[in-house]
Amino acid sequence: MISIKQVHKTFGKLHALNDVSLELASGKSYALIGPNGSGKTTLMKSILGLVVPTSGQIYFDGKLIARDWQYRDKIGYMPQIGRYPENMTIGQLIDMIKNIRQQDTLDEELIDAFKLYKMFGKRMHALSGGTRQKVSAALAFLFDTPVLILDEPTAGLDPVSVELLKEKIQHEKRRGKLLIITSHILSDLDELTTDVAYIYEGKLHYSNSIEALKTETGEKRLGKAIATMITQKQLIDSINA
Repeated sequence: MISIKQVHKTFGKLHALNDVSLELASGKSYALIGPNGSGKTTLMKSILGLVVPTSGQIYFDGKLIARDWQYRDKIGYMPQIGRYPENMTIGQLIDMIKNIRQQDTLDEELIDAFKLYKMFGKRMHALSGGTRQKVSAALAFLFDTPVLILDEPTAGLDPVSVELLKEKIQHEKRRGKLLIITSHILSDLDELTTDVAYIYEGKLHYSNSIEALKTETGEKRLGKAIATMITQKQLIDSINA
């Protein structure tokens, strides 16, 4: 569904993405992993059209996304930090987004699960970080899109809300949607995703199924498998240096 071909992105002297090529298929959920500053967010924003690659192409359903923004109606996006008009209430914000998107099919399951309707009169500047995260999650899933991009979705949520959101993600995964998820909580990704893409210093160093990675490394947990893969690669690089 999404094809990323030889994408580079520079910000001045910083090479945020370096020749990244990746195929993201419907019906799969991808863990996008890498240390802070590795290029994960830049890649996600490039897919969303919020960052324009310096070179390379990104295709959505076979169509080049450059100068064609309609494809974004098929994506639900949850940013790591949601920034919204601070004087708006939760209810006003949700109504505004509905009016902007103008889609008939709505999924308000998370609004109900998080009981946000009880807080529709609260203004955004008065919300805790966890409640703001709930609003971001509810907006990401609101339009029942075939693609979901979730950046650190469980960060700042209380344990009950984490489980509610994970159940929702699992449900959408079973429905055959394409999910792209970043998280520093690798146990969550082990539970929620089928494939892994590891980015380091702007380069894609690994892309395969999680099961394949575990088989290659002999590890049972994603966190251990990633650590082993990195160690093995560093050893090979030192030998070839």
